[in-house]
Amino acid sequence: MSTTPRTKAQQREDTTAALIAAARELFAERGYAAVGTEEIVRRAGVTRGALYHHFRRGKEELFQAVLVQVSAETMRAVAGRASQAGDAWEELVTGIDAFLDVCTTRDVQQIVLIDGPSVLGWDVWRAIDADHGLGLLESAVQAAMDDGVLLPGSARSVAQVLLGALDEAAMVVARAEDPIAARAEMGQTVSHLLAGLRGPSKP
Repeated sequence: MSTTPRTKAQQREDTTAALIAAARELFAERGYAAVGTEEIVRRAGVTRGALYHHFRRGKEELFQAVLVQVSAETMRAVAGRASQAGDAWEELVTGIDAFLDVCTTRDVQQIVLIDGPSVLGWDVWRAIDADHGLGLLESAVQAAMDDGVLLPGSARSVAQVLLGALDEAAMVVARAEDPIAARAEMGQTVSHLLAGLRGPSKP
C-alpha cells in the first residue's frame, strides 16, 4: 500500500517540531547553558545543518521558540481553569492561582523563569510574557470591573501592575529551595494585593 509523500512544507514542520521538542526536554532537564547543539540534533534525529536552516541564530533562536511554546501552553492552561469559575471575581482569582501553580512545573521554572530573561534579555523576555499573558489578564480585570467587584479604573494599567507582581512572584517560586512553600507564600501575598483592589460587594 503506497503512502502519500510528505510535502516540503510538511517536512519543514516535522523538522521544526522535532527540534523544539528535543530542545525543550533538554533545556528543562539541565538548563540552557548545559545543553549543546550536537546533543539537541542527536535527540531530534536531524542534522546540524537542519538546525541552522530552520533557526539561523542557532541555539538561542531555538530556545526562543521553545519559550514561546511553553508560554502559550501556560496561558491556555490558565485560561482553561479560569473559565470554569462562576463569576468575574472567581475567574480572576482562579486564573492567578492557576498561573502560580504552573510556575512550580519544571518546564516553566527552568525555561521561562530562570533561563528566559538571561538568555533572551529582559526586553525580549518581557515582550513574550506580555504577548501571552497581558491580554488574558486585562480581559479578566475588565470583566471584574464591569461586574463591580474591582474598583473602576484602567483595566490595562491594573493588568500591567498585576502582571509585574505575578512575574516577580513566579521568579521567587522558580528559584526557591522549596517551590511548593514559596508558591503558597506568594499566593497569599498576591491575594492580599488583589483584595486591596476589590470593589464594594454587591448586595
